Amino acid sequence: MQYICMAGFIIIVMASGFVGGCKKYVEIPSYPTMDTLTAGIFLEPEERTALPPEVTLRGVYDKGLQLTKESEGFRSHLYNDAARYCTIAYGHLVKLAPCDGSEPEEFLEGVSEPKGAQMLRKDMELAERAVLTGVKVPLTDGQYAALCDFVYNVGGGNFRRSTLLKVINEDEFERVPLQLLRWVKAGGRELAGLKKRREREIELFFEDSAIPRAVPAPDEILTPIDIQQGES
Repeated sequence: MQYICMAGFIIIVMASGFVGGCKKYVEIPSYPTMDTLTAGIFLEPEERTALPPEVTLRGVYDKGLQLTKESEGFRSHLYNDAARYCTIAYGHLVKLAPCDGSEPEEFLEGVSEPKGAQMLRKDMELAERAVLTGVKVPLTDGQYAALCDFVYNVGGGNFRRSTLLKVINEDEFERVPLQLLRWVKAGGRELAGLKKRREREIELFFEDSAIPRAVPAPDEILTPIDIQQGES
């Protein structure tokens, strides 16, 4: 009888350990992977380029910020984007690695939409700096917001090396639609979402006037560009 009791005790202990182990396994956080692109503004060394004298961040007005919100989409909890980078809210990059539960405490329980919008405005300052230091001609609020959304998507370095920036600084705004519509590839394939985003940027850029239908110049290059590689 003593041996039977001891055997029963061992079985109970083993069963408790098994259940406890299962409980620990269940409690390991898991994060969904979403088919979303990492915002290009986060994929380059953060720059604090000095702004030109008497120039300050002007902020992206609400209509422009709405474009970015709708293009990025809001997710209240941590997720991994298509590159398996830990992300939250409106495409805010938490780290260049998958989520694993070690993220800042403020993100572990999720964020509200107002908090996500606040984070987006702060992140957009990186795009604003690229626009303000790259563009040498006056911009309307719509033009400024459209370019900030573009830079948020493709990155400041790609913007500075682009033909798009060149035609803007040459005051050839009629060529802007042709150049914006080149940036529609990611990972080697054209994406409908990027094409739609470029079309909305064009609409915002020319919000107070008709969108020009310029005929390409004979030597104008219009081949599609991959936003992850930039213009060669």
